[in-house]
Parts: sequence; C-alpha cells; structure tokens
Amino acid sequence: MAVIKHKDQRVGVFIDTQNLYHSARNLYKARVNFGAVVRDAVADRKLVRAVAYVITTESGEESSFFEALTKIGIETKTKDLQIFFGGAKKADWDVGLAIDAVRSAPKLDAIVIASGDGDFVPLVDHLKSLGVQVEVVAFGKSASLKLKEAADHFVDLSGDPHKYLIAPRGASARGGNGNGNTSRPANGTQPPAGRTRKVIRKIEE
Repeated sequence: MAVIKHKDQRVGVFIDTQNLYHSARNLYKARVNFGAVVRDAVADRKLVRAVAYVITTESGEESSFFEALTKIGIETKTKDLQIFFGGAKKADWDVGLAIDAVRSAPKLDAIVIASGDGDFVPLVDHLKSLGVQVEVVAFGKSASLKLKEAADHFVDLSGDPHKYLIAPRGASARGGNGNGNTSRPANGTQPPAGRTRKVIRKIEE
C-alpha cells in the first residue's frame, strides 16, 4: 500500500527489541543493527520519539546496549525477566508498547512498530482508526502475515538482511536459505539524521 512520507511528517518508532533480536538470531545467527533499522524507518522525516523496550537479565549484559541507545537519543524502557516456580520464564512488553503508542498518537503523523508479533494487530487497527499512518518494520520470514496486512506499509528487513544485521565476531551470518551470504552493517550506516552521529552498538549474546 502506498503511503505518504515527507520531511515534515512527525514519526514515532516503538521497538520490540526481543522480537527483532530473536528473529535475527534464529533466521541468520546474527544480531540486529538497530541504528540501520531506525534510520530507514524514519527515512529523513522528523523523529519525535523513539522507544526501545528491553528485557533485563541477572547477568546485566544489556547495560552497554542501554547506554548506546540513550546516547543516540533513543529512550529505553526495561522490565526484569520473570522466572516462575519450576523454571518457567516470561518476558513481555506488548502492553507497555501499545499504551505508549496510543498515548503518543495525537502528537504523531506516523507510527512505526518495529516488531513482527501478531499480537500487535489490534494496536495497528486502533492507531489507524485515530488517523495515524501505521508502518511495521520486521523480518518478513518470521513476521505475522496478519500484522503485515494490517499495516499501512510494511518494511521487510529480510529483503536486504546484510543491511540490518551484525554478524558475531569471527563468524558469518547465514540466512534461512543457507546461501552463506555474510551479514554485515551497510557501509555508512547511521541513525536518523539530526539525532546522532553514532551507530547503535550491537546487543551482546
């Protein structure tokens, strides 16, 4: 579906980091270049707000990731990983992301949801009913078909995976088709113009 994109358009980006992280790891055995994802999602428009929703673990390995996001102007919201009796684990930011997106809608012309989670279909429908243009950014190979269809525009990160992935040190990231293409950040990859000159550091395994 054709969408309107212009330099004065106010954009909000809401990032489901867990969804993108696990999609990249399962499909390509690589990590997400969040700088490239946000840059292309904004596409030279006015970034009003960008929020990354992250799950924290006992190891604390996420601290460097939080710092990197903060330095480039991306707000981070954290939630502890819940471990229940018997070893069951739960990590979910769906409701929090949805609430923030709805609350921000009056100040935005377009909202980008960086996730392939089909649970966001009702959110997409509601935001569209408010008159907001809704765009979804995710890896198409693992994204919900209903979510892709519900959005006004869908950006498939799988269409050019090397641009949005960072291969682990000393390894190459292979796509789901096993063609052996090395995944790497695109040359000159930068976050949204006017926000920062630094590239988001990769999430540690």
